Amino acid sequence: MSMPEGTGSVAVVTGGTSGIGRLLARDLAADGMTVAVVGRSETRGAALVSDTEGLEGAIRFHRTDLSTRNAVRSLARELLTTYDRIDVLVHNAGCSSSRRVETEDGFELTLAVNHLAPYLLTHELLDRLVASAPARIVVTASGIHTRASLEFDDLGCEREYDALDAYARSKLANIAFTVELADRLPTESGVTANCVHPGFIPSTNLFRDSSLRTRLLIRAAALVPGVGTTEREGAERLRSLVMDPMYGDRTGEYVTGDGPTAPSAEATDPAVREMLWNVSADLVGVDPDWP
Repeated sequence: MSMPEGTGSVAVVTGGTSGIGRLLARDLAADGMTVAVVGRSETRGAALVSDTEGLEGAIRFHRTDLSTRNAVRSLARELLTTYDRIDVLVHNAGCSSSRRVETEDGFELTLAVNHLAPYLLTHELLDRLVASAPARIVVTASGIHTRASLEFDDLGCEREYDALDAYARSKLANIAFTVELADRLPTESGVTANCVHPGFIPSTNLFRDSSLRTRLLIRAAALVPGVGTTEREGAERLRSLVMDPMYGDRTGEYVTGDGPTAPSAEATDPAVREMLWNVSADLVGVDPDWP
């Protein structure tokens, strides 16, 4: 498989109005791609679209709150109507809530946005990705997944809620989903699926809704020399999975600053992956036998 061409290719980037997602969107547009940026803020979206300096391609904004199944399906319909091809799908949107919040679907918010939305959006767009192949699916994961375990009898953290634990669990789900998806996609589909740990980025807005304790811990960690990466470094890691020829041939990888790396044993456990896949399918209302 080869890498997606720049000019004429279409990339969908969720969480693309700030942080590493914004930098990635501009990088891909500078490469000549049309970038469909998905985000919640109309103001940030409009600002991104209007800043065309140095861009060979284009950026278009699609306002969506990824916390509900209806919104994700509506976004998918909008994308399929707007673009006749999708060469890259980047799942970068993420959240971390300081308290347990349920979406209107009755799901815990962090799990809904960070895992169930990518699962459902991939399901809805996969046929278009296959038709546009060679194509790539890229998921923003995190090294914090190693502190988590997928407790299938309490995925929504109803017994006890901790913001970092909920976030770590969602990132573990991201990796398990990516590896399982890569396993299920036939080679002849021309679609690869990989995930990346962009590094610990203190400047991110990801934990803006977290508890004061969590925000203070992140601020303290950011003051330690050698700890953390910049937004630019994180964006470059994401971009490598989109554009590097190596990831046109490799799939199911978890990539860090050191390249492809082994994630936690649970993230690659076939039984865990299958269970997560089936539970997720049930929660979002799709046939678990896809793709």
